[in-house]
Amino acid sequence: MQDNLMSKKKPSFPINDRFHTYLAKYNRNTKIPVFYDDLLRFAGCVTVYDRNEEDTLWVRCYYSDHERNEIDISLKHVYTILHSDGSDESLEFLNIDAIDYCTFGNSKPFRIRVRNVLNDSFTYFYVKMADASRVYGLEIEHILSPHRINFLVYKDTLIEEHIAGIPGDVFISEELPNCDERAKTQIAKQFVKFNERCMVRLLGDMRSYNYVVIPTHDFDHVEYTIRAIDFDQQSYEGNLKVYKPQFFKENFKMVELVTNKLQENSIEQYRKEERSLLAKRMINAQSRFKELVRCMINDHVSSPENVRELRKDLYILTNDMKFKRARTMGQILRTALEFVKRNYEDVNTKVLG
Repeated sequence: MQDNLMSKKKPSFPINDRFHTYLAKYNRNTKIPVFYDDLLRFAGCVTVYDRNEEDTLWVRCYYSDHERNEIDISLKHVYTILHSDGSDESLEFLNIDAIDYCTFGNSKPFRIRVRNVLNDSFTYFYVKMADASRVYGLEIEHILSPHRINFLVYKDTLIEEHIAGIPGDVFISEELPNCDERAKTQIAKQFVKFNERCMVRLLGDMRSYNYVVIPTHDFDHVEYTIRAIDFDQQSYEGNLKVYKPQFFKENFKMVELVTNKLQENSIEQYRKEERSLLAKRMINAQSRFKELVRCMINDHVSSPENVRELRKDLYILTNDMKFKRARTMGQILRTALEFVKRNYEDVNTKVLG
């Protein structure tokens, strides 16, 4: 476990024209009536505390009367664009209960709570600055993970749907100690697979508060999955360990669980399973994924120093000479995923042969 894996501050990268064209092709680039900067015009705010009276690092914003009405209507429109057809028909049944602003981390997002007044159910969505790294991360997650993500980009604003689940840090401290032995074994398995998926697709900074644990009841037991919720550190850092959740001290309890519950051959089997699933998803979404990677290869989403460090680490890990020839993070990501895909196809060829 290490405390200083990350760079001090990751810069924000603009979305270039080529990437905007890709996003428009796949219905991600849609005109919206409110921008991130509009929400920054709040008149004041109050601290949001959790049920234990701890500071959540979110503040609840309030706006002057003449701005609040316009902002509320615009946010309702954004919600209908994100989750429906964007029409005005359901606006009267929606209410913007809260606009919260996060004071922690790189992205400083706004969290919007939307309530349906007919049945009192509510959900959230997020308004963020459209950093290219994050948007690449979201799209790669949508294509290569077991999960689908709904998001929109317009100019310099990003709208993300809420990903439901128990925050990893909360789960580790409050839920994990009460899990039975079977559940702990299953959680250990899922952490191994999550760790492998993050490493192969170069998603960094998966500390416990950047992923959620999702329990699903299945007959007489509960199944668990682990899902990333923060994509800011997609293919930026040079240190390979940043892309392995196992090396963050916040995940120590999860790593301890893996050590106690799984044998080495089981760990290797779960890693192979996850790499095979990634390869299958790449093959099934080949055209779209190739377009995305071409955008990333021709984009600037990291520093030359980080590129040199990461390609060196990956060459040492794989002995694949293609990493030495990579000049951008997009080329490194393509090489890493092609390495996984090639190994999968080689194994299947031998089995079928």
